[in-house]
Amino acid sequence: MDERAEISTAKEAAADELVLAFGRLQGAANRLEYILGRALEEECGVSHVMFEVLLILGRAGEPGLSMRAIAQEQVLTTGGATRLVDRMEAAGLVERAEDPGDRRGRLVRLTPRGEETTVAASRVHVENIRRYFLAPLPAEDRERFAEDLRTTSAGVGEACSITFAVTPSGVR
Repeated sequence: MDERAEISTAKEAAADELVLAFGRLQGAANRLEYILGRALEEECGVSHVMFEVLLILGRAGEPGLSMRAIAQEQVLTTGGATRLVDRMEAAGLVERAEDPGDRRGRLVRLTPRGEETTVAASRVHVENIRRYFLAPLPAEDRERFAEDLRTTSAGVGEACSITFAVTPSGVR
């Protein structure tokens, strides 16, 4: 029998345990995003999405990443990634360089200021993750919770790779 058939009123829908659990997860994620993002902006001068791009570029190392690769990592359009990188370049965090493997292509890489900002922001971020994300959990539950998040993230990532078709111009 289809489980959806068991919900027949708005009141039942609002009281459904799965709906409530997901709502709590989403609410916690939204509040964490606000707290962590605000700390990054106030203490390091970067938005959370900029910080994520700095981390992506830090992991990639030299010679850097294409705009398409950045867009795919962040599930952005290439236009959205370009606008974000434009702001980061104006702030001195990244630079565009010629792609040694493609004369027409450009790669994005960290500048020395971007490297310094990534390190400083990571310290702030880790401290706040510990304070607001891990500290409320009992110590014995933290590793299991982290593993469950990895499993869920992998499943959702797999669904996204199917849902968001990657085209030569990026994610659509």
